Amino acid sequence: MTKESKSIREKILKGLELSHKRLIQSKKQRGEYLVISKDGEIVKLKASDLN
Repeated sequence: MTKESKSIREKILKGLELSHKRLIQSKKQRGEYLVISKDGEIVKLKASDLN
């Protein structure tokens, strides 16, 4: 992996982390649920229950 592609990868990962944090914060403010797949099953989690 070149230095440039490593830098781009790091930027993408930071952007994904920020997006994830904002999604959870937004769902918490509205009192909504997150719908995820866990071990092949659909699970609804209340956003306020997450850290």
